[in-house]
Amino acid sequence: MSDVPGRPKSKPRSGCPVSISLERFGDRWSLLIIRDLMVRGFRTFKEFEESGEGIATNILADRLQKLEGEGIITAEVEETDGRRVNYRLTEKGIDLAPVLLELLIWGTRHEETGAPCAVIEKMARNRDQVLAEVRRRWRERDSTPLIPTFGNGGAGRNSIRRRP
Repeated sequence: MSDVPGRPKSKPRSGCPVSISLERFGDRWSLLIIRDLMVRGFRTFKEFEESGEGIATNILADRLQKLEGEGIITAEVEETDGRRVNYRLTEKGIDLAPVLLELLIWGTRHEETGAPCAVIEKMARNRDQVLAEVRRRWRERDSTPLIPTFGNGGAGRNSIRRRP
């Protein structure tokens, strides 16, 4: 059984590690929640809801519950306000940092995005340092955003395409 009440743990479709990984965290919303925790420093339901991605509250609640059930995030009640829950990546979740970094670099290189090209190129050249900083911030519970906010306003202007 799963850790999520009322939801049985699904059997993997195959023994393929890629398939199993995608079943655990691979839908769009789950990856964006992981991104927001890891890169943007988000911690609360409200921050995820207002991220600009347009996620419905019922989907957000479902994905947070699923990620918690899979052991990728934890939900911690805030000491100063028992009504407020803060989400945090677990060690299993922070181990996704290299995957997210590569998706960020790949997306910026091959698609038109709102990401600041110079920042992403610097990250691509210094992958080990970026990953070390992500882990440091996670260990120290530092929620300072890793990269500046970018959005649809810059879409179409920033791309570091390498294709001829």
